[in-house]
Amino acid sequence: MQYKYPKGSKKLIRAWAFYDWANSVYSLVIVSSIFPIFYGALTLVKDQQGNVLHNQVEFLGFSFKNDSLISFVTAAAFIVVSIFSPLLGGIADYLGNKKRFLQFFCYLGSLSCIGLFWFHLDTLFFGLLCYFLAIIGFWASLVFYNSYLPEIAHKNQQDKASALGFSLGYIGSVILLILCLIMIEGHSWFGFESAELPTRLSFVLTGLWWMGFSQITYRSLPVPKDKKPFQKSTLWKGYQEIIRIWNDLKNNKVLRRFLYAFFVYSMAVQTIMLVATYFGLEEINWAGANQTTGLIVSILLIQLIAILGAEVMARLAIRFGNITTLLGVNVLWILICAYAFTISTPTEFYVAAGGVGLVMGGIQSLSRSTYSKLLPSNVIDTTSYFSFYDVTEKVGIVLGMAVYGFVSQAMGSIRYAVLLFISFFIGGVILLFRVPSK
Repeated sequence: MQYKYPKGSKKLIRAWAFYDWANSVYSLVIVSSIFPIFYGALTLVKDQQGNVLHNQVEFLGFSFKNDSLISFVTAAAFIVVSIFSPLLGGIADYLGNKKRFLQFFCYLGSLSCIGLFWFHLDTLFFGLLCYFLAIIGFWASLVFYNSYLPEIAHKNQQDKASALGFSLGYIGSVILLILCLIMIEGHSWFGFESAELPTRLSFVLTGLWWMGFSQITYRSLPVPKDKKPFQKSTLWKGYQEIIRIWNDLKNNKVLRRFLYAFFVYSMAVQTIMLVATYFGLEEINWAGANQTTGLIVSILLIQLIAILGAEVMARLAIRFGNITTLLGVNVLWILICAYAFTISTPTEFYVAAGGVGLVMGGIQSLSRSTYSKLLPSNVIDTTSYFSFYDVTEKVGIVLGMAVYGFVSQAMGSIRYAVLLFISFFIGGVILLFRVPSK
């Protein structure tokens, strides 16, 4: 590898972590805040007492509950990512050009965010296609981004480097969200007749932010000395790389058991992140309170506390070890979910949001660095290994979103899905206990 900065350099680590600053605006604006509220305003009708009058959406000749439709589209996108990311990871390792793959999926995701500007119910197919492609762009790019962690930081730096990435992501996304909210809530100051156009412009700003700030990362990432040209046999080489890593994982008890645990608890974590806003829209009684303001406040609360959570968990991992810290975080998630099942008021929702923020950043950053530290010391081609980490996470999301969608559709309420999330975290605790000491 040719480095602009040496491995372990603070400048290199900061440049790598800045991709979190660039892409996390997607997670906050599109997944968690403005787009769900925008989508809810298009598809959900309530009376003055907060009772749901209409929440059905017609799509491809079928009628779907609005949040169930989004969950099914999301699950379908993750299926695509799960199928193709190991192959793409193997090809990238073989060709030695994973930076190009990272850029491609970054641009796919950012341009798809811009495409959401034209999301209407009468152009529902196009809008959902952009939503679908944005998911693929975001999550596929993370395969290649995450795989740089063991290449840019030494093992004793990886917990803090991972936490730095998530912290920068939370800070950057909050900054853009606040700018968008100023534009939306103060639309008259900017000459807009209503909040609709500035809301749509926030999707454009998200795509431009993601695309623009990612250039800081691209300028500093290491470049392989020798690149292989794409040939007819390259696809087969990608499959061979998958088989090789699969065999390595089968023979690595520590890494394999960690992936089992990660699969189970991540199923709950990622699904909660994707549906939290919809829970707030449907299950919280906002009578007498501004629903949109309340949801935005709770989302900002999660993001700001998550910055602290990521740093605290990195420090706890240094003192108690990664697996022990992850066990404690999973127990906290169980308690938070049990509390969330009982809540119905805005104040209770804010308390739950604060709890989620504390553990969300910690469990994400620590899981990424734990996997990186558990990789065999002689591993050179890290993308293929991280593609399996990514698939583990994405298959979990597919199952989590599918279960959530079916429970919501069948029971008419998101609340009962929380009980399933509790069982996932309990499973995560049990499986983490089985990860042997290395």
